[in-house]
Amino acid sequence: MKLTIYQVDSFTTTIFEGNPAGVVLNADELTEQQMQKIAREMNNSETAFIINRNEPGYDIEVRFFTPTREVPICGHATIAAHYVYAKEHGITEGVIRQKTKAGILPVEILSENNGTRIVMTQAGISFGRILEGKDKDKLVKGLGVHTRDLDTELPFQIVSTGHSKVMVPLKSKAVLDSISINAGLLTELSTEIGCNGFYAFTFDSREPGVLVSGRMFAPAIGIAEDPVTGNANGPLGAYLTYYGKLGKCAAGCTFVIKQGEAINRKGYMTVQVFSDDQGPTLVKISGNACIAFRTEMEI
Repeated sequence: MKLTIYQVDSFTTTIFEGNPAGVVLNADELTEQQMQKIAREMNNSETAFIINRNEPGYDIEVRFFTPTREVPICGHATIAAHYVYAKEHGITEGVIRQKTKAGILPVEILSENNGTRIVMTQAGISFGRILEGKDKDKLVKGLGVHTRDLDTELPFQIVSTGHSKVMVPLKSKAVLDSISINAGLLTELSTEIGCNGFYAFTFDSREPGVLVSGRMFAPAIGIAEDPVTGNANGPLGAYLTYYGKLGKCAAGCTFVIKQGEAINRKGYMTVQVFSDDQGPTLVKISGNACIAFRTEMEI
């Protein structure tokens, strides 16, 4: 079997920046075990496998694997997969319906300044437990920060738009940049709370036009640090809206995030949150991408 494989840098237009993802174009005949082995070989935080189905209700199926396991959805790998799919099929504008383990979700392809922007509609918003007491203490220790570094106006809370993350508000970018994780502690905590990702962020972005800088850690699923994370910043938008840090807007309130600087993989993402009087109802994320390389694999 001959496979076409891309390496794509998402949330950037500059090669070697943003978040790298593998994309396997013709994964129709692959077994789950083969997908997992290819994802381990690619060794990105996620690899997307495009499965072409002639089924009503969606256009393609996409499965996402970290080096160690399958995950229901992935933001940057969705951007990467649809960027490649659009290039391969000559699509410059339109909507592709992707089937994922988080549901059937539309992805928009937009032409922008002689390039392509991919807009991902995320899954339903859910707010989980707030971490307090021993759980919060373990998380603080696992991130290598101090209680004095926390932004106490916001809670440590699990939020999901398809793949949950713990929101961790910090006072400053200096603290954010200083994080040095204890992977063992964070992995233990992931098991205890049923959430594998920890998204530390600050409003101290130190860049005009950028609302938030962040870092995301998920050692329990083989991701020591993810450079730019769609399924962290989507939930972040819902969380900021819910707690009054972002205005409510039926037409969508938009902001820009920056992530990946601490590991020299800086990227930018636009987050759009749609709300009603009760709170956030829908989240979209969008970004650019660039192809690092294309290759073939025979298995």
